[in-house]
Amino acid sequence: MDAPPALEWSTANCQVERVMALLGHSGVVVVVREVINGVRRFDDMRRHAGLSRQVLTDRLALLVDHGLLRRVPYRDEGSRERHEYRLTEKGFELYPTLVALADFGARWYADAEGPATTLQHRDCGAPVHPVVECARGHRVDDPRDVVPAPGPGARRVVPSGPAAGGGGAS
Repeated sequence: MDAPPALEWSTANCQVERVMALLGHSGVVVVVREVINGVRRFDDMRRHAGLSRQVLTDRLALLVDHGLLRRVPYRDEGSRERHEYRLTEKGFELYPTLVALADFGARWYADAEGPATTLQHRDCGAPVHPVVECARGHRVDDPRDVVPAPGPGARRVVPSGPAAGGGGAS
């Protein structure tokens, strides 16, 4: 059996691995979900998402540091100034990812009575689903019709060891 062509390329600068280094932190996607759903204040978010104060504080700071959220000051009457959290343009670009996760979860992980949340088009009320299409506008319905190809930042694996039998960077 021939080795997959992907083995010729290093994963040292893999964009999926890099974004998962951020999104893979426990609670990060939940915090983004809350902000997308309009829950933007710390206490509301903590109560609704069920995250501890420290985890929520850390995740909000991480998302602000990465430019996905921005802090917006507000002051309730008789209170000190506080902040709510809003998506940045970079943060809004995660929306299709959450739509895909929600759609997948509704199909495979929802309770027998159905998903807790549905996503609907504001204008017509129809369900929203993720769509994959190429840059020329062709809809790709079968994931097998998408093939990985080396991008401009691809780096060939450098063989290691005396017999060049070792792997490369991962």
